[in-house]
Amino acid sequence: MRVTDTSDLWWKTAVFYNLDVETYLDWNDDGVGDLEGLVHRLDHLSELGVTCLWLAPFYPSPQQDNGYDISDYYGVDPRYGHLGDFVEVVRTAKDRGMRVIVDLVVNHTSDQHPWFQAARRDPESRFREYYQWRDDVPDDQPENMFPDVEDGVWSFDETAGQYYRHSFYSHQPDLATHRQEVRDEIAKVIGFWLQLGIDGFRVDAVPHLIDTEDGAEHEFLRALRGYVSRRSGSGMMLGEVNLPYDEMVAFFGEDDGDELTMQFDFVANQALYLSLARQDAAPLAAALADRPALARGNQWGNFVRNHDELTLDQLSESERDEVFEAFAPLESQRIHGRGIVRRLPPMLDGDPRRVRMVYSLMFSTPGAPVLFYGEEIGMGENPEVSGRGAVRTPMQWTDEPGGGFSRADADDLIAPVAGEGWAPEHVNVSRQRHEPDSMLRFVQGLVRHYRASPEIGWGDLTVLDTGHSCVLAHAVHGSTGTLVALHNFAPDGRSVDVDLGALDLDGSARVVDLLADLATPEELAADGHLRVELEGYGFRWLRVLRPGEKRLV
Repeated sequence: MRVTDTSDLWWKTAVFYNLDVETYLDWNDDGVGDLEGLVHRLDHLSELGVTCLWLAPFYPSPQQDNGYDISDYYGVDPRYGHLGDFVEVVRTAKDRGMRVIVDLVVNHTSDQHPWFQAARRDPESRFREYYQWRDDVPDDQPENMFPDVEDGVWSFDETAGQYYRHSFYSHQPDLATHRQEVRDEIAKVIGFWLQLGIDGFRVDAVPHLIDTEDGAEHEFLRALRGYVSRRSGSGMMLGEVNLPYDEMVAFFGEDDGDELTMQFDFVANQALYLSLARQDAAPLAAALADRPALARGNQWGNFVRNHDELTLDQLSESERDEVFEAFAPLESQRIHGRGIVRRLPPMLDGDPRRVRMVYSLMFSTPGAPVLFYGEEIGMGENPEVSGRGAVRTPMQWTDEPGGGFSRADADDLIAPVAGEGWAPEHVNVSRQRHEPDSMLRFVQGLVRHYRASPEIGWGDLTVLDTGHSCVLAHAVHGSTGTLVALHNFAPDGRSVDVDLGALDLDGSARVVDLLADLATPEELAADGHLRVELEGYGFRWLRVLRPGEKRLV
């Protein structure tokens, strides 16, 4: 693989950044973020090193589920602006070197969508077939995705005189995606947004989009990927598939890799929190060692936090209880019996060593990093906001009461800003831009080193033995170079001896610490071992340099 190949399959080494327009920047001071505000903060993202902006749903919506209850797939919610503003965001982002992807939420609509309204009023309407109806509730119905809120997946509609299916909230009826007419509508939606210049989609709740009990239904996902590729040669699909590794492979398209382009690595993400709770790297090391090999064009999305609850459903019940006990001891910090509604810094008691170790790990793990807005400055949640909204507070730009998000009165803000030790007066972009050792500067550095190390996105992963259960050591090896990363999950230091024999290095190779202030190459031990000192919660990125290798460090 040549470095020039990285611009072809661009997502292999992209830095993704997810934000919600309504909480990012309010330009007209009505208390709600808007697209014009976002445009004025694209330079912040460019300076950070973001290469792909992922926008959460901004479509017209009753806003009963943070915009994931869509009432019009072809528009912009008037609170945020209009299509002209959206096109300006895309154009300006591309001018700053960033691609743009948007959420594709097509396994359900809002019950206010014109399709559902027509379907419920008239059994002869063509839209009746767009949804799933029954005269009675089956005995073997599956559990709803929100079992603490919804009683099953079937609700009765008085106007229609039948039950309709909803895998999520009752105000989000499932589309009948097995029907060709619905698939044709979804294709039109995809084509519309690609025509406006976007570079792909984050596909919501993929297992609910297709019937995974029937292998033939993967043809639909394959057809969607093919359609995206035809309409946009560089288009991609990043899928939300929260399943075990052996089941995720099918959603990539097995060896052909012709379904989802990328998937979030939920398995490693949840193992990370178990390792943090235990101060033991073993759970994460085991998860990474179990990662299945991917086709050349596929990639993992690595993340610390996303816009939903921190879900723990890939852990056993006892493991989940361990994480709850460590990081969400209060019932108000948990949701749906499986997730945590907190951001990382408060979970780790604000310890900068642990927080930075985690982000170092995310950027050095093979795959592409996905940041959630505010992570670059170490934002916390607002525990006074119930549910998922606790982590969806306004972006904190300055130390002003509204965090520089808006000049509207506090009561008029779309959501309250974070409080207590995580308030804007303590955590904000403006201050951290001027602090050499700030979280923002640290993340900028990680992005820079990640982008200069294409082997992280393209290379092969090897989990290395360290002799210390608390230390995770892994190597990423490819034609563009070799990187060895070490991360200590324990509060006390460790002296680590790593055998690099599996990497087939010759005796004249050297290593250089990429994160050190002064990068001075050091000789490897004659026996091919690497001896490293790690502080408590310490981490190192070591570039392996072969004789004559032309790499900047």
